[in-house]
Amino acid sequence: MLLLGAFSTHAREKLITLIHTNDLHSHIMPFAPERDYVPAEINADQTLGGWARIATLIKKERAGRTTHPVFVLDAGDFTMGSLFHMLSREEAFELELMSEIGYDVITLGNHEFDLFPRGLAAVINTAHRKGKMPEIVFTGALFSEESSKDDALELVFSGGLVKPYTVHEAGGLRIGLFGLMGRIAAEDAPFASPVRFRDPVETAREMVQILREKEKVDVVVCLSHSGLYIGETSEDEDLARKVSGIDVIISGHSHTYLDEPLVVENTLIVQAGEYGKAVGVMDLSWDGKKLHKRDYRLVRVDDSIPADRSTQAKIDLFVRMIDERVLRERGLGYRQVIGRTDFDLTIAEKESTLGNLIADSIRWYVNKHDYNTSDPVTKVRVAIEANGVIRDDLLAGKTGKLTVADVFRTIPLGIGMDDTMGYPLVTCYVYASEIKKAMEIVTSVYPRKGNAYFLQVSGIKFAYNPYRAIFDRVTDVWIGSEEDGYEPLDYSSSNKTLYRVAANIYDTTFLKVIGGFTYNLLKIVPKNRNGEPIDDLAAYRVDADKTGEGIQELKEWVGVLEYIRSFEDRTNDGLPDIPEKYRKPLGRIVKNESMNPVNLLSRGAAVTWVIYGIPVLILVGLGLTTSVVVKRIRRKKRGLSGDIRPL
Repeated sequence: MLLLGAFSTHAREKLITLIHTNDLHSHIMPFAPERDYVPAEINADQTLGGWARIATLIKKERAGRTTHPVFVLDAGDFTMGSLFHMLSREEAFELELMSEIGYDVITLGNHEFDLFPRGLAAVINTAHRKGKMPEIVFTGALFSEESSKDDALELVFSGGLVKPYTVHEAGGLRIGLFGLMGRIAAEDAPFASPVRFRDPVETAREMVQILREKEKVDVVVCLSHSGLYIGETSEDEDLARKVSGIDVIISGHSHTYLDEPLVVENTLIVQAGEYGKAVGVMDLSWDGKKLHKRDYRLVRVDDSIPADRSTQAKIDLFVRMIDERVLRERGLGYRQVIGRTDFDLTIAEKESTLGNLIADSIRWYVNKHDYNTSDPVTKVRVAIEANGVIRDDLLAGKTGKLTVADVFRTIPLGIGMDDTMGYPLVTCYVYASEIKKAMEIVTSVYPRKGNAYFLQVSGIKFAYNPYRAIFDRVTDVWIGSEEDGYEPLDYSSSNKTLYRVAANIYDTTFLKVIGGFTYNLLKIVPKNRNGEPIDDLAAYRVDADKTGEGIQELKEWVGVLEYIRSFEDRTNDGLPDIPEKYRKPLGRIVKNESMNPVNLLSRGAAVTWVIYGIPVLILVGLGLTTSVVVKRIRRKKRGLSGDIRPL
């Protein structure tokens, strides 16, 4: 149990320090841009993060606490986010390095499952074979009895490489640690299938009971990849409120920075942001009955912290391996400069400069490889990208030079059906009315589900009124481009023209299933060139080489690189320059707020008339009824007055 307040010395006092991170996402090198990083010096650059710096920080904190136990913990999503994860299955860079720099216990996040169950099994088995892996705790995974697709991962769990909990006895204390995944994070793990996840509250109650009653621990720590959202109730707060007996929750998933622990009931909740930009250090004391917080610091990992030389040497070795085994065959290199920019391109919860560039790259890349000029309908007219897939900004830094590593970090996620890393691009055909429905995700789904659901668009622009009925807020759609101009799109149901749309397979799959989450109001049916519904979107991955056997997947991350390399060299320095058009948003998504009844009802779909039309009809009906009653009363009065004759 936890009690906050003034700390008092006690004869039975025992101390413990927890150093924690979360959502590191393979950001092993400092950023951004990586080219600015000067590992041999301090106060020489503006980059953040970097595991060589974290190694120094961990060593320093341990060295200052030699009389009591120090535990280094991570709350999940340690992989998927940079070029280092490209060899996670074969080399387990992340787990190897975490072991070497001093991590004791970690848990799994939703992105650990991005490589499918067999891929995650490969990562863990590789690290185990090398003998370099922190303890992994995770409970609540449910394996399929019908499918064999998760058998390899089930063996990893049953073999003890992933345990439901662990108990450490140190400094006179028994400390129990367990890990779990929250409901939202589980929803964000589609590639975990057929693995499913138990309810986190039920799972936590079971773990606390085992640790308290069976293992007789003094302290319970939960590594929870669930989320902590400032200003609104979140899963980790809910966990602390509903499950008594958890002393500390090390939180992850939401990328939240907490300068001070959040206290819910008797539980401390901490989270350290994202990508290793910060590390939490919490000193605790136990007086024999209760746990007390002594001190907490969220340490910024910047160039004031020197890089650990041996760790950096290992990282440099990893870079050479990526060059040799991943990038060379594409004619690329990790530190290769492929372009330059005079300004930062950033992502935001609105139309953004980086979002526009990435969405444009999809449309450009597919049309470059798979557009039949003799068949105009095969031209991709629209491309979309969800914010949740864009993971980092593209910054100019000191030189403006953009490396392969920097660009890859902006769009790093996914794995293809060919078992190689990176989301493949998929195309399908839809009606104009379905394009409009897709844009309603921005107006009606994103506000309820958060930043990951905001869509960046290319080939179209649209306007919406947030005061209109849900799922019918888009008021105007135009199709075209900044270069060729835009023209209004007839999105009425009578328009049966087919428009080719491109996106990565993750986003395309989401478009296909969005109808099921919106009472079919946003139902979108992906179609082939002949207008026939598509059952298997994977069969419509763009083939980069139709002469080869099978589908040679067109990878989204490669498309962004190639798009940048296609730009004009305006400065004559041998490097393509990011066009000026991307310096600012381009007005592709416009919010027009209006409570004018005409604007609320104009071109309204059925949902609009249900939400607004019926009340209006009721009011009109009440008005007519009132008018009739008033007229009758007036006629009656006139009739009565007519019966009274003057004397």
